[in-house]
Amino acid sequence: MVLTKRLLKLPEKAHFFLFGPRQTGKSTLTREYFPKSKTKFYDLLNSKEFTRLVAAPHLLREEVLSLKKEVTHIVIDEVQRIPSLLDEVHYMIESLSVDKIFVLSGSSARKLKRGGANMLGGRAWTRHLYPLSYQELKENFILDKALSFGTLPSVYHADPETAEEILDSYVETYLEEEIKAEALVRNIGAFIKFLSLAASESGSIINFANISRETNTSAASIKEYYKILEDTLVGSFLLPYSKSTRKRLSKHPKFYFFDTGVLLALRKRTCAQLEPATKEYGDIFEHFIINEIIKLNKYHKTKYELLYYRTSSGAEVDLVLISPDQKTYAIEIRSSENPRDYKGGLKSLQELEPTARLICLSKASNFRRDDDIEVYPWKEGLELLFRVDIQSNCVSQQF
Repeated sequence: MVLTKRLLKLPEKAHFFLFGPRQTGKSTLTREYFPKSKTKFYDLLNSKEFTRLVAAPHLLREEVLSLKKEVTHIVIDEVQRIPSLLDEVHYMIESLSVDKIFVLSGSSARKLKRGGANMLGGRAWTRHLYPLSYQELKENFILDKALSFGTLPSVYHADPETAEEILDSYVETYLEEEIKAEALVRNIGAFIKFLSLAASESGSIINFANISRETNTSAASIKEYYKILEDTLVGSFLLPYSKSTRKRLSKHPKFYFFDTGVLLALRKRTCAQLEPATKEYGDIFEHFIINEIIKLNKYHKTKYELLYYRTSSGAEVDLVLISPDQKTYAIEIRSSENPRDYKGGLKSLQELEPTARLICLSKASNFRRDDDIEVYPWKEGLELLFRVDIQSNCVSQQF
């Protein structure tokens, strides 16, 4: 087994929800984090456990109240499968003052919220778990492997043939079946076609009208489909940069799938042998860097706002980060070892935001300055943006 330290620090003295896409390691993390001797685990993917509790949710309360004092934590895995259990949890916290900490994990909060489930009225914190980061993999990290296969733990640590099978299964059984069921769509064919189109357009500005025409589905439905992908943590929106929040919301966003391996599987390019210096390689490298920034932003609680920049004349910046103290970082992403042609968009944004720090993240071997643009090897650039002690707050996982 491969030992991997996760960056996510779980609360030990507060109730919390742990959300993340399937196979990111939520169950493994909670079992490693909380000692078996002090924890009661409920796995709702276990059909026997599910059948028992869905028929009689009150059994949870009766069993928790019967536990020994030495048991300090209650972990309910895939809690969205039985939303009514949250009423029992809320009652125990609020009315019975149970001296146990509840850990509630699941693949998304969408089903819970849409069904009017009890989200514990702010009494539980929220944490998110993502596929493995390069900071977690450390010496086991291989860039080309991460680009071609993604970093879902079960995929990254598998041999290529097994990894391909897992990714194909992930797309077919998870994305097409579970998200399809989540969507409650009438036109199943349109939703599956949408998934394929969304993957091909991932990283581009979304044209809802075009996707609507190609799937013969209303633009309103397409927007809802994208919202489903976001709510189930399968991807993230990037809004356009503007000094006006209203303008950001009125323009079309970009959407990035959460993992390069899953993205390539949706594009029917499972475990593709990506060729450097090609458009596809650059596209996947951009996805990888943006997903790393999304993960690290959450794990290190840096609270950057993530945006993209594009003008009507076509000047672009891949990513704009705005810190809580309103510092702006304009970032171009290049997969070349000797990056060129990155100045136009950065200089354009600088005209609007003169104090913006201009950065190019690339595969360059060494840092250099190009006028007022800082060209970094991508790892070095990310360490600049996330200056934290990455050795702390880590828990080991075995895969």
